[in-house]
Amino acid sequence: MAEAIALLKRRPPSDPFMYVSTPNAQHVVRIQRGNAGAIAAHDNAWVTPCDSRVLARLARLLFGLDLPLVLGSDLTREMFVQVIDRNEPVTVIGGDTVLEARLRGDLGLTRLSLYDPPYGFYNDPREMVRACEFVEAHPARFVFLACGTPQSELLGKLLTERGIATGAGLAIGASLMFLTGQVRRAPRFFQVIGLEWLYRLLQEPRRLWRRFVDDQLPVLVIAVRFRLSPKLSADQSRRGQWR
Repeated sequence: MAEAIALLKRRPPSDPFMYVSTPNAQHVVRIQRGNAGAIAAHDNAWVTPCDSRVLARLARLLFGLDLPLVLGSDLTREMFVQVIDRNEPVTVIGGDTVLEARLRGDLGLTRLSLYDPPYGFYNDPREMVRACEFVEAHPARFVFLACGTPQSELLGKLLTERGIATGAGLAIGASLMFLTGQVRRAPRFFQVIGLEWLYRLLQEPRRLWRRFVDDQLPVLVIAVRFRLSPKLSADQSRRGQWR
């Protein structure tokens, strides 16, 4: 966390736009299924610390790897505690009027610019351009891409390719909603033992159960397959899909 904060803090705000992706189990599953958008968005990210204690423990247990663990929610909180001045410009893509009011009221952001793109916007090139144009028209040292995955990363990739925007983008999922209390984050105990996902599932079972079964649980099968097939692991590493 300290290294990630220092890296973001010392980056000049006028530098060309680059984005931070915090991949979790859902990212890994999509990448291993060959989702071209997920692969491209991940590979074009500036920094990709691990956003999952489950992934970190699987990597250590099965492969002897120590992944750089930086949870997106913690990174977002520390950015507002240590780095962001309440009177500097901050741009957010995603969220609603409630989030905007809380960011202004609870966090005291005086120069907040928030744009909420329509649902499914990442499948519409025109809407993607509109979102990019908003970021470009509201320059900020830090741009929070809070519209879910893979749309946040795909937007970050397009902003990078357009070469107009400046600053650093952070694809941080629902972290701003946790920070402002719109969504209750799991108690510390659940976080430490790596069961924050279970707490969220119990909070919203109807909305999240399919996402868990389809997009997160398969990471266990993927990890075991790679552990049992050294050749598969080596081939994937050569293709640059893991880092």
